[in-house]
Amino acid sequence: MRRRGATAALLTGVLCLTGCAQSVDPIERLGKKAAQKVRTHGPPADAYRRWGLSAPLAAAPDPSAPRPALRAAGPGLPPVVDRVPTRDKVVFLTFDDGAERDPRFVDMVRELRLPVSVFLTDSVVGPGYAHFGRLRAVGASVQNHTLDHPYLPGLPYEGQRAEICGQQEKLKQRFGIRPRLFRPPYGEYDGDTLRAAGDCGIAAVVLWRDAERLRAGDILHCPEGEGGGALTAATTGMLRRIQEQGFAVARLEDYL
Repeated sequence: MRRRGATAALLTGVLCLTGCAQSVDPIERLGKKAAQKVRTHGPPADAYRRWGLSAPLAAAPDPSAPRPALRAAGPGLPPVVDRVPTRDKVVFLTFDDGAERDPRFVDMVRELRLPVSVFLTDSVVGPGYAHFGRLRAVGASVQNHTLDHPYLPGLPYEGQRAEICGQQEKLKQRFGIRPRLFRPPYGEYDGDTLRAAGDCGIAAVVLWRDAERLRAGDILHCPEGEGGGALTAATTGMLRRIQEQGFAVARLEDYL
């Protein structure tokens, strides 16, 4: 019996070495099912007060309708969008880089059931991927923002492809998914960027709109602690503006 127990323990150790070493934090690998489970329940009735809002967020419409048709940037190239063509009175929240990892932001996304898309740069996130694993587990979406945040038009096609495809692989290793969406650093791109993005499996290149007056389908670029404030405070300011103009926040990946 003692020999059998030792053999079982050794086998367990081997299995862990081959199957458990893919991620230092198991929560990084929680996927779409976890996010969907979070979104099936509404936020607590008084959650909005905790985050500095005067009223609950408006509910986004059911995303079961067909996705809007997007015009490709050219033959074989992904579309470039800063606004989704939709009549739904919704806007979309996006965040870049991954430098600011306010732990309260995870609570905010969970309690408000806030659909956000985070475009990550590997060299900026560094050892902080576990934080974004926790964000994914409460419903956030993780997308591609290159390995090193270069000015892409200054690179040849091969360099741009390495930046985009390289981050696709990094996020696949971390979270088990290859993103469908890509945001070029600084919002700058050229024909080689679009060709490289398409070759790396990107479905859409996502920019943003800065207009003070919102329109249906606007993709918003949320400041990370603008003016020295915490990420949660900056997001609250954005949500107040969205509420004042009568919009709901929808999940970008449901429309693209």
